[in-house]
Amino acid sequence: MLDAFIIRRLRTPLRAMVRPLASAGITATQLTAIGACFGGLSVIAIILDSSVFAVLFFCLNRLLDGLDGALARIQGPTERGAFFDITCDFLIYSAIPLGFAIRDPSVALAATFLLFSFVGTGSTFLAFSIFAARHGLQNRSLNEKSIYYLQGLTEGFETTVVLLLMILIPSWFEWLAWTFGTLCLLTTFSRIIEGNRVLRGISTPEPDRLPEIN
Repeated sequence: MLDAFIIRRLRTPLRAMVRPLASAGITATQLTAIGACFGGLSVIAIILDSSVFAVLFFCLNRLLDGLDGALARIQGPTERGAFFDITCDFLIYSAIPLGFAIRDPSVALAATFLLFSFVGTGSTFLAFSIFAARHGLQNRSLNEKSIYYLQGLTEGFETTVVLLLMILIPSWFEWLAWTFGTLCLLTTFSRIIEGNRVLRGISTPEPDRLPEIN
């Protein structure tokens, strides 16, 4: 819900932060990989009930997720880099509830519900982007994103805040998981409605007109 607003505010400072990295020859994909490692360490820290390290590693993961996009815009974004970045984001988002379920099996039902809701938001988000790319659709409020960004109640910023709260206050996990999971389902339904509205009347191109992937 707030991603477009946050991205506009962070664009300039993030660009300033990555200029030295670009000069040093560091690539956006390298930052994505390092960030994913920090995300994995955060999950391990959650399982080991080490909240301080879990928060530290998760914050580093989110920082690098912002920096890799800024660096990619300087160096020139690539399809491979965007694919890797999106994949890592979804894996880390889903691994954190799993970490809480491993840490305390009594919260496994809440974690499962949250993961189910993440499948809804993620699948509608990614599925729509396929057809948006095929037909040249654009979201002007988030035109720097590598794919069409179908917005909703729960986006990247809200997900980051909730996951951070879970890590900071593990006793809130169940309540946050049920509440945020419900909001994610509302986002899923709103995206289904919006996707159907936008794509209504648009025909699928003939197979021989579709781009080939080698």
